[in-house]
Amino acid sequence: MDSVSIDNEELAECVKTRAVELGFDLVGIATLGPAETSPEFEAWLAAGYAGEMGYLERGAEKRRDTRLPFEGVRSAIVVALSYGGREPAGPVARYARGDDYHDLMWDRLDALHRWIEREIGHVIRGKAYVDTGPILERDLARRAGLGWFGKNTMLINPSIGSFFFLGALLLDLELAPDAPFELDRCGTCTRCLDACPTGAIVEQHVVDATRCISYLTIEAKSEIPAEFHAAIAEGGHVYGCDVCQDVCPWNVRFAEELKEPAFAPREVIAGKDARTLAGDLLAMEPAEFSAAFRKSPMKRAKLAGLQRNARVVLGRTTANDAGAS
Repeated sequence: MDSVSIDNEELAECVKTRAVELGFDLVGIATLGPAETSPEFEAWLAAGYAGEMGYLERGAEKRRDTRLPFEGVRSAIVVALSYGGREPAGPVARYARGDDYHDLMWDRLDALHRWIEREIGHVIRGKAYVDTGPILERDLARRAGLGWFGKNTMLINPSIGSFFFLGALLLDLELAPDAPFELDRCGTCTRCLDACPTGAIVEQHVVDATRCISYLTIEAKSEIPAEFHAAIAEGGHVYGCDVCQDVCPWNVRFAEELKEPAFAPREVIAGKDARTLAGDLLAMEPAEFSAAFRKSPMKRAKLAGLQRNARVVLGRTTANDAGAS
């Protein structure tokens, strides 16, 4: 083994140690190149499963090859941050109850980038991705050894389940990679497919977003089709859905307690059942909404979207029904 490879391996271990010190729960290093799952992703788009999420079609070339985000990029540090899978189920998906994860993870990835530069002694070009660019982060995470793709399409780690965010720091720096996660540990289990309230997992590893409650209550801007109203109302899904994760045996056994204060439920959500939260949302004015949901990922749906969801949960089919009992 030559000195360069030794240096790369030692630096890689130091980087992973520092990432954990910064608060990340999982970290691995991946080599870059053609994205293994890009053909499946493009077939998914072609099938119309993305619904109104037209932005997912942008940046196709970068999505197909992780060497393209910027010239000279050579390695990806892939991280995961738990958001508390042991928290009780509720009207808001667990990931969205506290502050926006994008900002927190970007800040930590930036801190990791700056630390590496100090250790190396010179500027290193880099770019952080947290669910916002044309990068297949699950692909990189599996390549970095962080887990496998569950039948519900979530990345599952054998130590902490799937209730975590993914991020990646791409660098113009050679780092010794981790071994990819090669095994699929779902076996014959189909609990996620069987439990999905709307049948959105149309086959193993394929989710039709247009049927998914998370898509319908977060990403979709149009009215929610009537065929899904009963499932949303009965489940009390005001924003998002965790059902396919809740039933996963890996989460039942290994999901972690909430330990990141930024992800704790904010006051406007904490302790409320679906009907109470829905009623509160329908009574909100824009200024009140902006104050209550400052720095919240729920702002993505905007007040109009949340009130649409609230009406469905309460069985009110139109905005004119909002004042009905």
